Amino acid sequence: MSRSYPPVSVFGVPTDIGASRRGASMGPEALRVAGLVEAIAARGIDARDLGDVQGPRNPTLPPVDGYRHLDEVVAWNRAVFEMSTRELQAGRMPILLGGDHCLGIGSIAAVAAHCRATGKTLRVLWLDAHADFNTSALTPSGNIHGMPVACLCGLGPDALTGMAGFVPAITPGQVRQIGIRSVDPGEKKLVQEHGLDIYDMRYIDEVGMRRAMEEALEGVDADTHLHVSFDVDMLDPSIAPGTGTRVPGGIDYREAQLIMEMVADTGRMGSLDLVEVNPALDKRNATARLAVDLVESLFGKSTLMRD
Repeated sequence: MSRSYPPVSVFGVPTDIGASRRGASMGPEALRVAGLVEAIAARGIDARDLGDVQGPRNPTLPPVDGYRHLDEVVAWNRAVFEMSTRELQAGRMPILLGGDHCLGIGSIAAVAAHCRATGKTLRVLWLDAHADFNTSALTPSGNIHGMPVACLCGLGPDALTGMAGFVPAITPGQVRQIGIRSVDPGEKKLVQEHGLDIYDMRYIDEVGMRRAMEEALEGVDADTHLHVSFDVDMLDPSIAPGTGTRVPGGIDYREAQLIMEMVADTGRMGSLDLVEVNPALDKRNATARLAVDLVESLFGKSTLMRD
């Protein structure tokens, strides 16, 4: 299958400001060491590494009013927003190398603003073990990497919910979540109230990954900008140990490959987050190397030749 891709701009965001365990700040360099940029370029794609955006240090403080490190999280996400916006306006595909998943606020807010300006329909594919739909009133930890989807849907502090320039940046109907298997009790109720479209592990076990992905991608067409937000804890810890919030019973290697190949088949991916790689918890960079393998599949590498 012949596909064309826009030029790609890779940038690192070396922070674990939204997480409770340190180490994801080293994720961008681990992904570079695993050959991410070279792997994309080997697919015949113009791939440019822009280096790392800069932000405040991690103060490792307790929550204040239900949020840990809110000011620092805002600063990092603003830097992500500005970088993503610049590359989208230049006609390039931004690829964020995290860092923790709170950074999805800035990247998806930028994509939402870009879609509004260009008349595109936004679809967000959220690949994660967690729904990330907590709020300050519900969170057991105050860690903002458990809140990005809620913030993007308008539930959170103004500095995060309004980053796109309008509130909400997205609606729950624009999100499809794959691989979910860990949701806090209060968060579960909120997810149900807002009608978030979740393909959890039980559903995937019951109907299979192909059908789940067909449903998640239904309606994606030439007018769609598909944003993939890939948290490596979606994967089973047996194949991806290098992440801070491991949950047993996750996506296996072939299921993950099928996800990526079916996304590639749409030809509509316009932006990508790759987050929560934690080399401090990894085994010889295995998780970063697996992530690179899966990103190659997002860009057309396939186990089969298809007409």
